[in-house]
Amino acid sequence: MPEAKQAIGLFDSGIGGLTVANAILKQLPNESLIYFGDTAHLPYGDKSPDTIRYFTKTIGAFLLSKECKMIVIACNTASSVAYEMLENMAGDKAYVFNVIDPVVEEIINKKYKKVGVIGTLGTINSNVYQAKIKEKDSSIDVRQLATPLLVPMIESGFVDGQISHLVIEEYLNAPELQDIDTLILACTHYPLIKKEIETFYAEKNKKVSVLATNEIVAIHIKKFMIEHGLINYEKKGKNAFYVSDYTESFEKTTQLFYKESVDLIHLPLFK
Repeated sequence: MPEAKQAIGLFDSGIGGLTVANAILKQLPNESLIYFGDTAHLPYGDKSPDTIRYFTKTIGAFLLSKECKMIVIACNTASSVAYEMLENMAGDKAYVFNVIDPVVEEIINKKYKKVGVIGTLGTINSNVYQAKIKEKDSSIDVRQLATPLLVPMIESGFVDGQISHLVIEEYLNAPELQDIDTLILACTHYPLIKKEIETFYAEKNKKVSVLATNEIVAIHIKKFMIEHGLINYEKKGKNAFYVSDYTESFEKTTQLFYKESVDLIHLPLFK
């Protein structure tokens, strides 16, 4: 069974999941992390479910080999199609978390009634948010919109400027997202533009709660770890960050997501 001294494993198609890693360390500063960014295959949003499950299985095996006490699928697309597979694969070796269920729980607890969801094509086409929310409360109105330009925009560093303003405004003005009371940022890249989205609604005098996956997931994980005696109260070991493809510019971009300098280790898992 997993023990407190073991590391927390996370993975994403790129560096978006580093927003989750950063949020977890704010909640749990003594934990050590092992992060894998599948940068050779980003984005996952336009890949088939079978392909994403293959990527998840390979990365999951790597994180299990590192004896992680839990694995966080820090990617909405992979969470939507590969969570149950990875949970079965991990068995009693590690706990597995997705980034969707904690957000659905938040929607239900806060009693939101008109919910907007923005995410990648893969996440939106899976209908996972709509299905999970409706399963718990069929009266909730869920509107979804695929926003495929946001991930490459953010990965390129456009998070607060004219380009990002125009793209965000175009998406948020879409008919699907009118008259909502909350907006789910259903991609771990999107917390980097949360302030811009909140500003958009403030300028239009619209009261819309903007929910960032990373913060909600980190709080959920902390609660689970307290309940199961998994928190590491001793000084943490060194964090490790792996990528399947490496470029120097990519390493610099990681600071947008993680807020600290990160030494990336190139590990081509996929031969």
